[in-house]
Amino acid sequence: MQTFDYIIVGAGSAGCVLANRLSASGAHSVLLLEAGGADHHFWLKAPIGYGMTFYNPKVNWMYRTEPDAALAGRSGYWPRGRVLGGSSSINGMVFVRGQPQDFDDWAACGNPGWSWADVLPYFKRLEDSDMASGGPDDWRGQGGPLHVSDVRGQVHPLCRDFLQAGAELGLPATDDINGPQWEGVTINQITTRKGLRESASTAYLRPALKRPNLQLITHALVERVVFKGQRASAVQCVVDGQGLVAQARREVLVCGGAVNSPALLQLSGVGDAEFLRGKGIRPVHHAAAVGRHMQDHLCHDHSYVARKPSLNQTFGTWGGKLWAGLRYVLARRGPMALGINHAGGFVRSDADETRPNFQLYFSPLTYSKPTPGKRQLLKPDAQPGFSISVQPCRPTSRGFIEIRDADPRTPPRIVTNALSTDYDVEQMRKAALFIRRFSQTPTMRALISREISPGPSCQGADALLQDARERAGTLFHPVSTCRMGSDPAHSVVNARLQVHGLQGLRVVDASVFPMVTSGNTNAPTLMLAERAADWILEAAHSR
Repeated sequence: MQTFDYIIVGAGSAGCVLANRLSASGAHSVLLLEAGGADHHFWLKAPIGYGMTFYNPKVNWMYRTEPDAALAGRSGYWPRGRVLGGSSSINGMVFVRGQPQDFDDWAACGNPGWSWADVLPYFKRLEDSDMASGGPDDWRGQGGPLHVSDVRGQVHPLCRDFLQAGAELGLPATDDINGPQWEGVTINQITTRKGLRESASTAYLRPALKRPNLQLITHALVERVVFKGQRASAVQCVVDGQGLVAQARREVLVCGGAVNSPALLQLSGVGDAEFLRGKGIRPVHHAAAVGRHMQDHLCHDHSYVARKPSLNQTFGTWGGKLWAGLRYVLARRGPMALGINHAGGFVRSDADETRPNFQLYFSPLTYSKPTPGKRQLLKPDAQPGFSISVQPCRPTSRGFIEIRDADPRTPPRIVTNALSTDYDVEQMRKAALFIRRFSQTPTMRALISREISPGPSCQGADALLQDARERAGTLFHPVSTCRMGSDPAHSVVNARLQVHGLQGLRVVDASVFPMVTSGNTNAPTLMLAERAADWILEAAHSR
């Protein structure tokens, strides 16, 4: 049985950051355990390749939620990365920090050290941003591990129509959604480097693997954290069918994400004691909030046939694919070097909103007849088309995640409880109406040949809301299942991400968000791990 100073469970976005930062000095031994494998596959490198990994069980946990009555009884599909880099290796690559008030809200609910002023230096530290071309400034960082690309010169020309329509609707515009003016329509920044995906693995882990004090084990399914009394002392896992127990001198750091972290805690005896006994697990520590308070962004899209060419004409013909492929191979540019959400932004639905309440996404591509189990980014509709999607920023509905039994191989039960508050229902109604207003701007009327979905027969607020219930789905931003807070009855970790009532155990990933940020969650997860690394090292130096 080997012993390490730190054992990190999960080589996703947060785990890769911790592996790098905790091993950097050479003073601490670090073991990183990942259930998935390496990230060498071409479709994990080419940015457009996330359409090919969306349903690939070799790199994806491919979770399903319980049927949700508020979403017409549908079961949702939740892809989660099972590969080095975690979900940062299979996501849409949009880099959005969120709105500054998101983090002030974190601090205001009892989490000192997480205000916008506290976290901005860590956002800057993690990035090597094209938006700071003259060197680091008050808002953007340069020289950090993660490259953030400004792709304004590469996005599809239809993005100009999107931006112009926003202006006609009275929406502000911004060149930098992560800068001092975060409100407005914009061209999205993405996590790529020289035309290749930049994941937490490529940015943080790969440079650190040459260090002798960092050991990585892939295909390692962690079954439970082992305790001596109330202290986490080891982890038990299975590697290629063989059992392995590794001891931790200092801390066990759980970085499994919003789905797997609460499940691992419950499997380890940390959770609601009565629930655990019912699953045949001996409780180690009663923590009723484990798996509870789950939040997620619900996204709704409208799609259209366009009067101008779109990416449908590029990816929908052999000639277009050949052109795109050659351009990518020879220059690492073109549509294969991008995601599909080229533009977007934070906007307000109306003047009554005190801050932006919607995030928009614009995609110059449609695939109206998807094949079950496939995401047809490279097999789009024959006719030119595009979609506009909207997500309400701050949902108040709360779901939960819990294990089904004591077997670590059994997928956990995911209950979304979407649209379970009047506020969320009203926000989704407003969202559908907002897209309709957007589509009626002069620029959009000139561009749109016809509406594909929900279609012209869907009229009125109630009908649009029903359409959202039938088609809206996750934007893959689950958080808060091990949320931080000062009250152990309603939170799992304290402001320094230590599990309440236990020693030597922290959770470091999006599951600890006190509440979901307004936008995409990968950038704040990286920031959170950077912040946590400093606290972990500070604790080590104080002993």
